[in-house]
Amino acid sequence: YLHSGCQIAVSPDTKHFAVDWLGVEVTRATLGIIGMGSIGYKVAERARAFNMRLLYHNRNRRRKEEEEAVGAHYCAKMEDLLQQSDFVMLVVNLTPETHRLIGKKELGLMKPTATLINISRGAVIDQDALVEALQNKVIRAAALDVTYPEPLPRDHPLLNLNNVIITPHIGTATVQAIRMMAEEAIANMLAVLNGQPIPSEVFPK
Repeated sequence: YLHSGCQIAVSPDTKHFAVDWLGVEVTRATLGIIGMGSIGYKVAERARAFNMRLLYHNRNRRRKEEEEAVGAHYCAKMEDLLQQSDFVMLVVNLTPETHRLIGKKELGLMKPTATLINISRGAVIDQDALVEALQNKVIRAAALDVTYPEPLPRDHPLLNLNNVIITPHIGTATVQAIRMMAEEAIANMLAVLNGQPIPSEVFPK
């Protein structure tokens, strides 16, 4: 919607703005977060500002206090989340378990008015199934910050669909974020060299 609107606003062929060109309301819509780790939880905190109804699916359920702090409801079955959500956001790590986590079956469970958002890794989605779902209006739209491969081949069908937005893996692409990541990496290296506990250990002992 934003991308298309920008194109209309700057196009030399635009003579007027259509009054019946409408988007989808985020406020009070249902957001389903798949993967409620540290990043997923940050998404939930931000979504609460829009008075969104929050559902989440995770390997482990969050503590009751954490759920209540953002108003999130746990879905033990991912299928329940898919069926109820207006927006489904993928915030999982790519593992053998999450590879192609979202395929034809899962897309078919989503509302035809739903949008799929992927900020995790491209291979979490079966891209061929996603192309088919978008072409056949099984779901309304997709927004992808990640794909496989990156970038997509220039003849990939995802690039020719008008109901998908693709960005070049820019979720952390700010000056401040890159600086913080570099500082964190340096702190970890210094800790190893000094025989101290690693602050951001990926696989804790």
